[in-house]
Amino acid sequence: MTTTRRHPAEIPRLVYANALGEIKDLPELLMAGRSGRSFQMPELKALLPLPPGSELFLLPERLPVGFDPDDGQPRLLEDDPDKPGAPVQAVAAFMAPAHTATLWAAFRKKTPEVAPLPLFAYTAVGWHDDRFWVCGFRSDTDQRQDFGRYRAQSPRRRTRERLAAFPANRLIQHLGKCCLTYGCPAAINYFMDHFEAPLPTSPSCNARCLGCISLQASECCPATQERIKFVPSAAEIAEIATAHLQKTNHLVSFGQGCEGEPLLQAATIAAAIKLIRRHTTKGRINCNTNAGRPEAVAALSAAGLDAMRVSLNSAQGKYHQRYYRPVDFSLNEVRESIRIMKRAGKFVSLNYFIMPGFSDDPAEFAALSDLIADYSPDFLQLRNLNMDPDWYLDELNFQPTGPAIGIGGWQTALAQRFPDLGFGYFNPPPRPRGS
Repeated sequence: MTTTRRHPAEIPRLVYANALGEIKDLPELLMAGRSGRSFQMPELKALLPLPPGSELFLLPERLPVGFDPDDGQPRLLEDDPDKPGAPVQAVAAFMAPAHTATLWAAFRKKTPEVAPLPLFAYTAVGWHDDRFWVCGFRSDTDQRQDFGRYRAQSPRRRTRERLAAFPANRLIQHLGKCCLTYGCPAAINYFMDHFEAPLPTSPSCNARCLGCISLQASECCPATQERIKFVPSAAEIAEIATAHLQKTNHLVSFGQGCEGEPLLQAATIAAAIKLIRRHTTKGRINCNTNAGRPEAVAALSAAGLDAMRVSLNSAQGKYHQRYYRPVDFSLNEVRESIRIMKRAGKFVSLNYFIMPGFSDDPAEFAALSDLIADYSPDFLQLRNLNMDPDWYLDELNFQPTGPAIGIGGWQTALAQRFPDLGFGYFNPPPRPRGS
């Protein structure tokens, strides 16, 4: 009987892709990871088997970097060991949901001018004992987006049945496209009547995020989702949310990857919340937001919004500004929105984008700690930053303030400093009433 190791017995070998796109391992070099701009050899305890549902990506115009086992120095692989002179590409893993990276893939660009990578997270990956290993950890035990949860045809059948049953509800039709075209896990869960249901509402936004997954400039990296093109009515929203909460007692969320900023549609959302709560008190109504409009947050809280998840790349104003490129707000408005929700006794989580070498930089750790101490958010979601790490660091003009703490040590330090702070990956479900 074979057993699956939790961690490898030794550092995995470097993996690379040849000119045909075949992924191979190189016994002469050990895998490397990257923290900020520094190459690091991963610790054995920071490696786990490639989670089911993960993908491997080839990184064009980027050369793989590994460590020489003899002297422990990083080495650049410039051509194919099996065919000298032939080109090679670096390889990275895009981990399945509920997993957080601790090191990015190690590579060097062939030239400074190469185009940014598409908007995914690029985790370090290696090969040992006939399997792939990645630098990361499972950050949430929730199985709502686990690979293989549903038989392949079941979501498609259920989706088509509901689309046929609600031909006049534009939002249901939009979610059907999310499910059938993009395989969106949140949309799939809606059609399967499980967990969290998405409620995309806003085609417009008040930020121009570098890593926006629904809208990018044509000369930049491609967006990975298509943004909603209409504002659904309060009745269309409530038709979805009421039925889902009654069936699941879980949660529904405004603010999805296929839309802009939901707070720009605060009047419609407030009306929808009131309609929902006329019919059910079950579950939690949540809004995923950049939190840039405190007055809208106050209105939604008064209408019955239960929870707010604030997207945050950095707790430092300068880096927040450079990433979000906001039209009419700053980190000050974000802080005020958190304060409003907490004063109302509502649940607040931070959707904190993890970038090894940036998130665990000493100054960033201090700034995040101050924000948590000042505003007492309830939960921290450890989401991988879906962005080319070089592009991110360059655009933010990031300057490290000292050696990175390490993502594992960073989380441990936060947990010790803030024992009431929850950690995870997804929006947590509501606690049972009375608990």
